[in-house]
Amino acid sequence: MITFAPVDVILIVAYFCAVMVIGFRAGRKPENRRVGEFLLAGRSLTTPVFVMTLVSTWYGGILGVGEFSYRYGISNWVIQGVPYYVFAIAFAVLLAKRIRATNLATIPDKLELSYDRPTALLGAFLIFLLMSPAAYVLMIGVLLEMVTGWHILWCVVLGTLASTLYLFAGGFRADVHTDILEFLLMFAGFAVIIPFAVAEYGGVSFIEMNVPAQHLTWNGGNPMQFVLVWFFIALWTLVDPAFHQRCYAAVSGDVARRGILWSVLFWIVFDAMTATAGLYARAALPGLQQPVMAYPLLAEAILPPVAKGMFFIGLLATVMSTLNTLTFVSATTLGRDIVLRLRSAAPGSGDRLSGGEGGGTAETVWVRWGLVVTAILSVALAAAVPSVIKLWYTIGTVIVPGLLVPVVTAYFEPVRVGPRWAFACMLSGWLVSLVWLLAGWSEGLGPADLYPLGIEPMYPGLAASVLLWGAGVLMKKS
Repeated sequence: MITFAPVDVILIVAYFCAVMVIGFRAGRKPENRRVGEFLLAGRSLTTPVFVMTLVSTWYGGILGVGEFSYRYGISNWVIQGVPYYVFAIAFAVLLAKRIRATNLATIPDKLELSYDRPTALLGAFLIFLLMSPAAYVLMIGVLLEMVTGWHILWCVVLGTLASTLYLFAGGFRADVHTDILEFLLMFAGFAVIIPFAVAEYGGVSFIEMNVPAQHLTWNGGNPMQFVLVWFFIALWTLVDPAFHQRCYAAVSGDVARRGILWSVLFWIVFDAMTATAGLYARAALPGLQQPVMAYPLLAEAILPPVAKGMFFIGLLATVMSTLNTLTFVSATTLGRDIVLRLRSAAPGSGDRLSGGEGGGTAETVWVRWGLVVTAILSVALAAAVPSVIKLWYTIGTVIVPGLLVPVVTAYFEPVRVGPRWAFACMLSGWLVSLVWLLAGWSEGLGPADLYPLGIEPMYPGLAASVLLWGAGVLMKKS
């Protein structure tokens, strides 16, 4: 389906080699043996580095973006862009400086400090599920299958190894250094394809004449309920451990806040590029059986050698920048926040669960074991559920309702509830959404009329969590 000239293959191989070299070189620093360096790069992220690692990390689902643009046009920018801008700005204004001021290392650290250990452990379990890199493992496998023609399982394994091996040595610093390269390449990839599309087909008039009229409307012809669902899904931003991790790793709270605001501007630019490419794909390639292939097939139609290789490198970089971060956060959550918490008698004792900067041998060892387990589980899940959309939908709609209220209110003491209420709030948000999802489970996973009362699972889960939090606040006041 997709053909590559030898020079394209050479470029793609060179990209993988560059990522591995950069990742392993970052791990050669002696200070990587310290937990503060291994987990948070010594809290040394400056504004430019913060922006490049956050922008690239938060944009991994590039094939899904292409599918959405192909199906719904510029509404992709509105529905899957604007909600995330809104909550990213809210995160910057309300949370970024507060998170950095704690001088902790992970969300479960904050949950234990604000509530208690059972809440921290439940939160860590939910975060481990939320940050599963399985969807991105599957995407990297699909892209490598296009390039190599090998079986998808081998491509999934190869992509996972190429995205995570250097994390064993370099930890978070290796993640950040490779993200810088991938930030540059993801923009370069789409900067290549758009001029070729304009030269091949023409400008805006070509798109206007060859896409359905609804593709040029703000909502893509979708009902308001569909649009609102995506605003609720975007609440994921407020509890996303990658956002918190980069705030913990910033030089200061001001850097964290400023970095997020600058990142929003870069996301707007990149969304404009991806939406434009999606519209060209819809106009030039109508009737695709697999809209998820919109970007690769557009590249096949218009890009010559070298340009095609650069574009596919951009796609790979977009996915891998997210895959390595999710893998590292999942490994940290499993090894440090779950296993070591179960082994340690009190926060900050023995294995330094408080997020200190020194020591940490046990923490780094368990995080490395977490990398192994996370990689194996992700490959297995990607093989068992070979659908990116199903993986995203299932994980997000069930986990976010449990985490949202306890995590956000943990940073605001006046509205913080007691430990038992926080645990109940988290547990109910998760379980109600899970039960609601299972009650309406179908192969399609999505039509609201399949669920009880025709309501999406996220809504009752959020309602249960908010009600218990409200009861906890009233009890605290009384």
